[in-house]
Amino acid sequence: MDRQAKIFYEDKLAGYLSETDNGYSFHYDTVYLQADQAKPISLTMPLAKDAFRSKVLFPFFDGLIPEGWLLDIGEKYWKLNPRDRFELLINLCRDTIGAVSVHPMEAEHNG
Repeated sequence: MDRQAKIFYEDKLAGYLSETDNGYSFHYDTVYLQADQAKPISLTMPLAKDAFRSKVLFPFFDGLIPEGWLLDIGEKYWKLNPRDRFELLINLCRDTIGAVSVHPMEAEHNG
């Protein structure tokens, strides 16, 4: 089952993160890449037309997932599987401290 998320950088659609049976991929949105103010979402993912691929969730995205009490809330009240890092990412990282936010593909961004 493929799952996808929209990745925003400072309220601009920056790209797409996908989970497939073969692992994960991230690619920048073509409109974002052409923008004058385009910035990479991470130093480990410089601006590029080609997709980044990984067998495990990219450390940058994994690092966005909260820990401690906020993670406990997600697991307890929203019944999220603590071992499903992608599910945690798309449900708990819409409003992050930094410039990058993650939204489920079916959710519209109303920033």
